[in-house]
Amino acid sequence: MIVMSLVKAPDNILIPTSKIDLDKIRNKQIHLFIIGHGQVGGLLIDQLIAEREKLKRRRRIDLAVVAVANSSTVLFDKDGLDKDWRSRKQEQGESYTIPQLIERAHRHGLYNTIMVDNTASPSFVLNYLPFIEAGFSLVSSNKVANTLGMEFYENLRERLAKRQQDYLYETNVGAGLPLIDTIKLLHLSGENITQIRGVFSGSLSYIFNRFSAEQIAFHKVLEAAITKGYTEPDPREDLCGNDVARKLLILARELALHCEFDEVAVENLIPEPLRGLPTAAFLDDLPALDAHFESVRACCDKDEVLRYVATLDGDLADDFGAQMFVRLEAVPKNSMLGQLQGSDSIFEIYTESYGSNPIVIQGAGAGPQVTARGVFGDILRISERVSA
Repeated sequence: MIVMSLVKAPDNILIPTSKIDLDKIRNKQIHLFIIGHGQVGGLLIDQLIAEREKLKRRRRIDLAVVAVANSSTVLFDKDGLDKDWRSRKQEQGESYTIPQLIERAHRHGLYNTIMVDNTASPSFVLNYLPFIEAGFSLVSSNKVANTLGMEFYENLRERLAKRQQDYLYETNVGAGLPLIDTIKLLHLSGENITQIRGVFSGSLSYIFNRFSAEQIAFHKVLEAAITKGYTEPDPREDLCGNDVARKLLILARELALHCEFDEVAVENLIPEPLRGLPTAAFLDDLPALDAHFESVRACCDKDEVLRYVATLDGDLADDFGAQMFVRLEAVPKNSMLGQLQGSDSIFEIYTESYGSNPIVIQGAGAGPQVTARGVFGDILRISERVSA
């Protein structure tokens, strides 16, 4: 209970004398549990803490990061962590379980709780259901939950609907680009989407944009992408195509297609002898990639460039009519895909109403900064929806 003394203003309006109590009444309290504090997660936490006071003033929303956890330890502060969270976690972090973390939220009476998954863990997504049952909304940059079997996918959404909780994951495809929301709104409004096609990977965009435009060895381009942080620590996770395939599957499911991951035809770009090497050995032998990719480049006409393209087409009103494939293609230099620059991603959305002129969404498709900002945006969207 908040007790305030009241005074009369000159115009006979009663106002509270305590500015702190007034803030507590007016600010919408949001309590954030951040799981994963690597590149994306760490930047997100820094962004949230840096913007907290501004959001209080401008939007009357108080985003408090009350818990930061990785796979082994958690740092908890019911009032919200500050910019010294890294050193505090190192000194004060303690072991935990998910039930213990949820119980702690309830014990401290925390409400408007959001669990933010910035891991890439296949196993952590199994904790989504306990968080939902405990009243948490979810935000995730982790793509795994949306690419598991349809049974898990549909069960997750049924639980969310039953509890009237939100689950946002805009950064699952296109980093910070407004893609999933656009496709979802088009579909829900009855627009018949006939094809989705594009370069979905910022890392592979950078690699093949440079490789096609410059006379440079493939391994040199790949090393530059690794140095810039565009690829996974083991770049074979990008080159195998599975990440792009997961993104394509996510978009297909936004169109209510009952598709599974193994239905995506994926071209693995890693030569067979290099696929089973330990990561360190593969990184030491990157020049072994050069001969293969040089032969691929030599097959392009002079007015063509290489792009790693994902395509969803066919009869998208029928589960059995949809086709999904991910492959390296030679495309005309003067096409939308051919003119792509840097690490940008591009998505062409063809619909019945727009005919042969697609809706095009293009922009930065890689990098922890834009991904963190995209996660921040999802947090704000949920914060706007919940009651004070």
